[in-house]
Amino acid sequence: MQNNLELVLIILSSLEVILLLMVLIFFLKLKKSEKFIAQLQKNQEHFLQKLSFSSKLEQEILETFNTRQKELFQLEEVLSQKTKELKKLISKAEQFTNSPAFAKQVIILGYKAGESIDSLAKTFNLTREEVELIIENAK
Repeated sequence: MQNNLELVLIILSSLEVILLLMVLIFFLKLKKSEKFIAQLQKNQEHFLQKLSFSSKLEQEILETFNTRQKELFQLEEVLSQKTKELKKLISKAEQFTNSPAFAKQVIILGYKAGESIDSLAKTFNLTREEVELIIENAK
């Protein structure tokens, strides 16, 4: 009977050792899982920080874009006004340059500057006699 008791004791002791080893393995795995979870939390926080930064950056870009759009609309309006003004000025300049008085002044100034009568006549689509008449009347 003592042999049986020793055998039972050995089996129970072996089971206790096995259970102890299993508990030890469980705690080691638990420790490893805790480290893994801590790392996941750290990565999550880092990701959230990056996400927050990206969100702020996107908001700034949108604000800048909207500001630039408003500026572009204003510039387009100014450009449109300037275009209208320039067209008016060009029209007035064309009227002035097509006027006979302007042509007469340019012919006289050109002649005084040393231009030949023939080149002046060719430039203004006039005959030589017309250019000579304009120059004579100016004297």
